[in-house]
Amino acid sequence: MAERSFAKEVEKLRLGAGEEFAGEGILAITKALLQCGVGYVGGYQGAPISHLMDVLADAQDILGELGVHFEASASEATATAMLAASVHYPIRGAATFKSTVGTNVASDALANLASGGVTGGALIIVGEDYGEGSSIMQERSHAFAMKSQVWLLDPRPNLPSIVKAVEDGFELSEISNTPVMLQVRIRCCHVHGHFIAKDNKRPPMTVADALEAPRRDTGRIVLPPASFLHEKEKVAKRWPAAVDFIAKNKINEFFGSDHGSVGIVMQGGMYNSVIRALQRLGLADTYGETDVPLYVLNAVYPLIDDEFLSFCEGKQAVLVVEEGQPNYIEQAFAAMLHKAGRGSRLVGKEYLPMAGEYTGQVMLDGIGAFLRAEAPHLLPGEVRAPNKVGDGVDTADLINVVPGRPPGFCIGCPERPIFAATKLVEQELGKHHIASDIGCHLFSIMPPFELGATTMGYGLGPASASAFNSPDAKRRSISFVGDGGFWHNGLTSSIGNAVFNKNDGVIVIVDNFYSAATGGQDILSSRAGNKTKSTKHPITEAVKGMGVKWLRHVDRTYDVGKMQDTLREALTTEEKGPKVIVASSECMLNRQRREKPLVDKAIKGGARVVKPKFGVDEDICTGDHACMRLSGCPSLSVKSLDDPLRDDPVASIDQNCVGCGNCGEVADAAVLCPSFYRADVVHNPSRWDRFLESARRAVISLLQRRRESRRLTFADA
Repeated sequence: MAERSFAKEVEKLRLGAGEEFAGEGILAITKALLQCGVGYVGGYQGAPISHLMDVLADAQDILGELGVHFEASASEATATAMLAASVHYPIRGAATFKSTVGTNVASDALANLASGGVTGGALIIVGEDYGEGSSIMQERSHAFAMKSQVWLLDPRPNLPSIVKAVEDGFELSEISNTPVMLQVRIRCCHVHGHFIAKDNKRPPMTVADALEAPRRDTGRIVLPPASFLHEKEKVAKRWPAAVDFIAKNKINEFFGSDHGSVGIVMQGGMYNSVIRALQRLGLADTYGETDVPLYVLNAVYPLIDDEFLSFCEGKQAVLVVEEGQPNYIEQAFAAMLHKAGRGSRLVGKEYLPMAGEYTGQVMLDGIGAFLRAEAPHLLPGEVRAPNKVGDGVDTADLINVVPGRPPGFCIGCPERPIFAATKLVEQELGKHHIASDIGCHLFSIMPPFELGATTMGYGLGPASASAFNSPDAKRRSISFVGDGGFWHNGLTSSIGNAVFNKNDGVIVIVDNFYSAATGGQDILSSRAGNKTKSTKHPITEAVKGMGVKWLRHVDRTYDVGKMQDTLREALTTEEKGPKVIVASSECMLNRQRREKPLVDKAIKGGARVVKPKFGVDEDICTGDHACMRLSGCPSLSVKSLDDPLRDDPVASIDQNCVGCGNCGEVADAAVLCPSFYRADVVHNPSRWDRFLESARRAVISLLQRRRESRRLTFADA
């Protein structure tokens, strides 16, 4: 069950030639694939590209009509390996995943694919997850393109340019027999706009057709001596073919005046931000007309020497806008100028940050500084002096005003009680080395849990604790891996590795039924039915199959006491070998997406519906807030009372509560207090419900009158 459905939007994929397509960048990429006659698509979800997988999943009918095969791949390596279908057959194929974690995983398959080369067009759509909104290490895809000699496109962030980049990518791949990477940043993925559609094309050869006529060319198989010839082919044939295609088809673009003392070169994805900065400096209008010559690299690898040197002709200084580090493009252009003996001064990181996202303010400050230093005559008088432009707020001021907001679990998240139980066990047995993993459970490193020392990659939590498998150790390590990471590569890299090496640590597999962190996509162990995929394969069975002997399954993680007991048993048992705990409960976000529409429909239809609601008795709560330190639920906060005798605020549950009961479970497991209560809210109550409610109110009213009467009696005495 994905984060959202694109069932309505995918109908736009049926638009034909001459019709206007309006929508989001992700949807435009999908439409472009169909217009290009793609034969098959695979991929692995991950921001900012997750929705592309979700769109394709919702477009199964349309893909089927065109004979296009689609797979939600087990990993990025699987998706890239799929492109092997384009090695011997003239079939266009596409793979999609996020960078750079995706390119890390896919690098082995990518290297082999690039070595042998392709016959059909092979396009790898990479969501460039770089910058302040990213959840991963800060690296770039560029290095992978250079390493494996695949071409890298970086289109301007507007729908016509994105669609054209898909078309150019397939043609470039076929002409140069080389896979092509199409890099799309988060702003590119989610930009809205329109373009004139073309008819969808059925692939001239489908994968089914290929199976009827198998082909084989040993020259494209990565095995000596062919593998040695591949390197020569890359340099002598494929590279010149790519350069020629990029130049002849004017993939890169020039804007502004043909003459000028300065110019700006940029990655295509930076174009909108550069134009906006120039507009704020008074040097461009809202339509992109600019007084400063611009060279826009929609193809950032390979670079075209003649284009760049021609652009630099007559210019005193050229600014390279290249987001991220290392500055591969700037270095390459500097080498071109040096070899050609040109006198233009090339600058880049002197005016722009060495690393980090090039936001609007960063771009404004950097380009403004460059122009003030190199071409002040271009600037209006009021912006020639430094520190006169921009409306940004100093970061130090923001730190003093805006409170820190660390990432955390969602309201009602079933993973929270797992870590509450871990904290309680550590209070008993002492601190342990805890290895974390990629996924929602990584939020356990933040307050209030503050658990976990490392995270080494998706599905590699237990593997990252393998060095602590010492025969002299008196304490066991604890490691976590999510169900998404488990199926991605954790089954072999973590569980299989632990079994083979007789690791004595404790491994907790967090099973929330979905690949939750990437948007709630189904996986092998999902318990819901899926029309096009095989689900309901228990993690416990896979773990047993790998040879694990000590295995426990907690099928309701909200039972903090049971989680605590199971962890304690795993950490203290005399049995050797890996101790695996599968902790299962459905992701609350997906559960709410699934249940809310059904509940709302039932209520509107007049059906009796009972919804639990939790609260805190203010008269009983002592205000020590230990429940929050072991829960951290966003719906659990503090409330100040009007009582002058009680200075400390008490715990309070707000209207966002989803009724999971975790706060009360934690309070009970930690033996804290009985102040938590549960009340059932009944919608469309029956006559019996109304009678019981009236009876309860009557009894309560009687008891209250009685107590008041006694109080007055004692007061008179």
